[in-house]
Amino acid sequence: MSEHPAQPANPLASKSSGWSGRFDEPVADFVLRYTASVGFDRRLALADIEGSLAHAAMLGRAGIITAQDLADIERGLGQIRGEIERGSFEWRLDLEDVHLNIEKRLTDLVGDAGKRLHTGRSRNDQVATDLRLWLRAEVDGIAQLIRNLQAVLVDQAERHAATVMPGFTHLQVAQPVTFGHHMLAYAEMFERDRERLLDARRRINRLPLGAAALAGTTYPIDRAFVAERLGFEAVAANSLDAVSDRDFAIEFSAAAALLMMHVSRLGEELVLWMSPRFGFVRLPDRFTTGSSIMPQKKNPDVPELARGKSGRVIGHLMGLLVLMKGQPLAYNKDNQEDKEPLFDTVDTVRDTLRAFAEMLDGLEVDTAAMRRAAAEGHSTATDLADYLTRRGMPFRDAHEAVARAVRLAASRNVELADLPLADLQAIAPAITDDVRRVLSLDGSVGARDHPGGTAPGQVRRQVARWRQRLAG
Repeated sequence: MSEHPAQPANPLASKSSGWSGRFDEPVADFVLRYTASVGFDRRLALADIEGSLAHAAMLGRAGIITAQDLADIERGLGQIRGEIERGSFEWRLDLEDVHLNIEKRLTDLVGDAGKRLHTGRSRNDQVATDLRLWLRAEVDGIAQLIRNLQAVLVDQAERHAATVMPGFTHLQVAQPVTFGHHMLAYAEMFERDRERLLDARRRINRLPLGAAALAGTTYPIDRAFVAERLGFEAVAANSLDAVSDRDFAIEFSAAAALLMMHVSRLGEELVLWMSPRFGFVRLPDRFTTGSSIMPQKKNPDVPELARGKSGRVIGHLMGLLVLMKGQPLAYNKDNQEDKEPLFDTVDTVRDTLRAFAEMLDGLEVDTAAMRRAAAEGHSTATDLADYLTRRGMPFRDAHEAVARAVRLAASRNVELADLPLADLQAIAPAITDDVRRVLSLDGSVGARDHPGGTAPGQVRRQVARWRQRLAG
């Protein structure tokens, strides 16, 4: 008889972890809470099921599991998907993450077939695959939300192709432009954002599954079959890189940061334009709030908050870069920290784009206020310099002459366009009565009639091009 009493059953067995046989004591409760990710990575559940179904189909096709096992796995995963979609799935903290929760439920439903699903893969390549599947779908959704916002900007541009407003540099009145032209500037910014996201999608859309933990697997797997089934464009070529790469998440976050920077610029302009000092626009009441103490206030909370949320998204990008910068190959537990900033970035971008599209659709423009503001600050001074240049004066001399005219107008507290013809001719004799058209707001914007210019006709041509692009 042995001197030692029989040892109790492994206490980890109740935890149902994937590695309980290796350890002599259970994970401490606070460590379990510290390391668990199921509280946030459960949003990958449907992607996890999709990837598992493709993996199981490949295992069956390769003869690694039986046809009966495959049928049981497919039946079980179908039931689990339904439970998740109905909200009746029981998520367990002791199972750590979305993957083990689903695997344990599958085993409960179909027995040993569920245990065979993990053949030839690791959680390392599994989570990388799930994250790419999920992010790919989110990129497609965000690209469509950008299109929705662009459509609203184009609608506003069409309505206001000839609405004159001041264009600014250094936040000082520079030259007249049209509000339609201004709206299309943002349509162009957001188009670059959409292009960046779709370009990043190509690198997101590469299959890591088959890399296993880091070195590949000894089973005769068919990665190309899985890639085709899941809609991936290629397989990751190196197993070490496949499980440890998070460039795709960082690249998406960089594109999202640029997108939010553009939203923030638009938000800042809306805040300025809505203030009484500008009075250019009115936002729908449902996108504004009042003050707890000042009853007259109508605050542009959504544009302001978008400015703040841009910093949040930019911060997530920095966090992901720092997360990865010191990691040796291959997978490290650090990478559990990639999900929350990525998830929050997606949520923030998606909600912001929806809010701005709805808000701008209801934007009201005070065209008279814009026109009054455009008439201030001698905004057609450059037009006068161009006028003199066309009459033979070197541009630098014309620039100097117009500067003297502006100084004269400022000393009399009038606009350049209000100076008597005689005073203008005293400064530059080449000026004749036709200068009034040149100095007018409509004449100024109408004269810039070339591709990319602010002339109403050019704005309408751009609107037509955008209509074709948005319909494609």
